[in-house]
Amino acid sequence: MADTSARMLRLLSLLQTHRYWPGGELAERLGVSPRTLRRDVDRLRELGYPVQATRGVAGGYQLRAGTAVPPLLLDDAEAVAVAVGLRTAAAGAVTGVGETSVQALAKIVQLLPPRLRRQVDAVAAFTTPASWDGPTLDAGLLTGIALACRAEEELRFDYTDRGGDHSRRRVEPHRLVALGGRWYLVAFDLDRDDWRTFRVDRLAEPTATGRRFRPRQPPGGDAAAFVQRAVAGAGVRRRVLVDVAAPAAEVARVVGGWGRVEALDGGSCRLRMEVDSLDWPAMVLGAVGAPFTIVEPAELTDRVRAMGELFLRSAQPAAPAG
Repeated sequence: MADTSARMLRLLSLLQTHRYWPGGELAERLGVSPRTLRRDVDRLRELGYPVQATRGVAGGYQLRAGTAVPPLLLDDAEAVAVAVGLRTAAAGAVTGVGETSVQALAKIVQLLPPRLRRQVDAVAAFTTPASWDGPTLDAGLLTGIALACRAEEELRFDYTDRGGDHSRRRVEPHRLVALGGRWYLVAFDLDRDDWRTFRVDRLAEPTATGRRFRPRQPPGGDAAAFVQRAVAGAGVRRRVLVDVAAPAAEVARVVGGWGRVEALDGGSCRLRMEVDSLDWPAMVLGAVGAPFTIVEPAELTDRVRAMGELFLRSAQPAAPAG
């Protein structure tokens, strides 16, 4: 019985991490016969998991959506990642998910064993996320695009480029990437026969066509690096260089993926950023909380000074009434 239960947990884990499993491949992964696999699938259905079977030579199994959310099976790393992600989402760029993220986080943390809870608390204690400096997005928009990426399904949408020109796009979506206060979709544009980067806040009415595609790899194989190159090549962003009087590791924990940190010596580093607005690096430097020297651009000095004067005025004690 113990072997059967362990095998069913393994089966459930596989079904939750893959959209569709050919029957033969799934039975081979579990080390069982097709008949035993069918019995295990029937047991999962009795427990409320909506497993759909396709008959025939190319038949297989997939876990489809049901009328209720069944229990999910997460390993240690996935559980920690979900908890950390929910904490980040509570103050993130997607509208309508903050309060829900806090509620879901409370449920997950309550069930985490102490060793995993300590990992989540450590990440929260020693990271400082900077404020999001960009347009907030509807959760449904971002989720719909992410689902199309996961399902490897063609996507159509209206797009407005930075020059204000409108077009209808048909793409194979690959990845969503957050960079510099913006969300970007990396996709293969079928009409232009080339890879493209789309700012999600300029995208409207995304519709999955139902047509599946065989996934390709973007140039270089790294979606985040592809977005960084595309954004840098657009010629509309400002380069920022700042020398910070703090160890590179400490600054990198705050900056995260918003910039590059290079150590100058044991106690100082250089921060490099590519930004649309100088407000963003000014806020990041405030979050770092260490002395710094602006190398370029000169306009950033004026922006930091203006923000500092605003904070000083706001910190003055209020005059007594009367």
